[in-house]
Order: sequence, then structure tokens, then C-alpha cells
Amino acid sequence: MTQRARNLVIDLDEAGGSFRLLIRHRDTKYTTAFDTVLADAGVEVVTTPPQAPRANAICERLVGTLRRELLDRVLILGEGHLRAVLAEYQVHYNTAAPGHRPARPRR
Repeated sequence: MTQRARNLVIDLDEAGGSFRLLIRHRDTKYTTAFDTVLADAGVEVVTTPPQAPRANAICERLVGTLRRELLDRVLILGEGHLRAVLAEYQVHYNTAAPGHRPARPRR
């Protein structure tokens, strides 16, 4: 995982991108070295609370909504296309009345 963190930092640097915060769970595969690589790149690593499996529920719900309402219906042709589609969907999602959104499937 440490090597993946290094690769991420290098790829973001080459692409001119960055982020300042990474939220991760407390899995043992994320070592101190993993956090150090990101901290050296200026990224603050925040861990979820211990024994709190629902701590990332909001994020998971957003990802599920994006997948059901957008990504399962659109063929993404590249990073630029993905960014444009997500930007347009963000405007739609934040301006459409809740009653006009597609129904979410029941579990």
C-alpha cells in the first residue's frame, strides 16, 4: 500500500492535480509509512473512528447514488469526459427537486 501511495502522489504531481485530505479506515494494511508518504505530499490523513462501521455511510450512499443514477447509464470515455459528466450531474443533483429524482431501489 505504501508503494500505491507513492504512485498516487507521482501520478497526481504529473497531472497537476492534488488533494489535501484522505479519509481512510483503520485496516492494518495502511501502515505508518503509507501515512508518511501522503503527509510528505501535503495530504492530511484522517482515520475513521474505531469500531464505527457506519462512519462512512454518507460517502457510500453518494457513491451508490452516482453509480445507480449516472454511471450505470453512461459510458465514460476518459478522465475528461468523467469530469464533465460529474460536473453536469452535480448541478442536476443539487438543483432538481427531490421528488423529481429517480426512485432508489429498495433493499
